[in-house]
Amino acid sequence: MVDGTKKPYVVAVAIQVIYTGLFVVSKAAFDSGINTYVFIFYRLTAATALLLPLALISSCRRRSTTMATTMSCWLVFKLFLYALLGNTFTLNVYNGSLKQTSATVGSAATNSMPVATFLLALLLRMEAVKVRSRSGLGKLVGVALCVAGVLVIAFYAGPSIRPLAHHPIFAHKPHSVSNSAWIRGTFLLLLACATWSLWIVLQVPLLKEYPNKLMATAMQCLFGALQSFVVAVVVERDLAKWKLGLDIGLLAILYSAFLGTGALMYLQAWCAEMKGPVFVAMWSPLALVFTIVCSSFFLGEAVHLGSILGGILLVGGLYSVLWGKNKENENKVTPVVLEEIQSQGEGTAVHEKHEEDELTSHV
Repeated sequence: MVDGTKKPYVVAVAIQVIYTGLFVVSKAAFDSGINTYVFIFYRLTAATALLLPLALISSCRRRSTTMATTMSCWLVFKLFLYALLGNTFTLNVYNGSLKQTSATVGSAATNSMPVATFLLALLLRMEAVKVRSRSGLGKLVGVALCVAGVLVIAFYAGPSIRPLAHHPIFAHKPHSVSNSAWIRGTFLLLLACATWSLWIVLQVPLLKEYPNKLMATAMQCLFGALQSFVVAVVVERDLAKWKLGLDIGLLAILYSAFLGTGALMYLQAWCAEMKGPVFVAMWSPLALVFTIVCSSFFLGEAVHLGSILGGILLVGGLYSVLWGKNKENENKVTPVVLEEIQSQGEGTAVHEKHEEDELTSHV
């Protein structure tokens, strides 16, 4: 049995292990030849099959509460647009780019998401930077490190580390990737992380308008599956590419739908509720370390020094932005605490003065 105080730490590590499996298994499926657009359609369809019944059951149980409010046409349209951005566009761009790069680069790119979220919130005036403060400098340093990490990954390969396994489990025929494809894939990965960050920012006002998180997620998966079907049909018209067998492609679809969507959604929400969202984000570099080892062992990928150095810079940028946010929150809390102490002190002084007056009157 795990001690209750240690459960959030165990869950945080488990989240990164699931992410690692998602990177490695998806990359193995793409290397085996499965079409990325067809893969996304099947993934979102399976996720919808998992989440929609759970959301309907949950809504039926809460009919007597405000949580079970009906969706307006405008809200449904919003969910459709958010699904287009966060599911259809982001996942198709991310997985297409993952096919052109490596699982290690894909994992490293996700560490830029908090930085991208901060920049988007800054543009939307949801965040502010005080350049002369330590928290503001921390955020700016984090952005600079993130940009440097992306440039290193894109333009510097460096020497490679030999794969850990001579006969990897998910062995595939090695295919060469041109420098231009690698650079394009790296920046498209960053674009996908930026659009995913924008989607996260947009979820805040959406969930205030419609607080049923499970139904909102299920509806976006449903719309994303329909949109991805249209995209996949336009891109891939060979019916043979749509057939699934008992291979790594089917494993990747089931893994990404049930573990990569269902389990991750629940575990991240639970961990964020117990320790806060910053606690969840600070563990994400673990997925990069796990992915470097697992992609070398299971996929037989040669990990380049540039990817490792770029990943370290991205992790540094992540922690710098998180440090700046933490300092900013401390500065916000401190004046409030001081004000409460002062008000309590004034109240005590008034109470003591009142008692003194009463004593004097009795005398």
